[in-house]
Amino acid sequence: MKFVQIVGFETERLEDMKQVLQEAEQHNAGKPGGPTYRMLLKDRDHPNRYAALLEFESYDEAMRNSDAPETGELAERLGALCIGDRVYTNYDVLESGELK
Repeated sequence: MKFVQIVGFETERLEDMKQVLQEAEQHNAGKPGGPTYRMLLKDRDHPNRYAALLEFESYDEAMRNSDAPETGELAERLGALCIGDRVYTNYDVLESGELK
């Protein structure tokens, strides 16, 4: 069963965060595991508030990724660019499909 983690956060340094994420994606390109899909969302009603949606093949795969030292290092780098704490929510994907 596919699994999605949504990370809510606030930052005034979104471009710096994007750069860190781009470096991580390049470093992990071609390696097995990790997220299979990502989406970055901006809250229209609250400046500087965002959410990152990460899809994984399974909950177990997400937990393996979470336990990887590189993921911890990435989380620390991104956390330093955030205002306050990040909020993590975890979801099993029950249904998914294109509408158009």
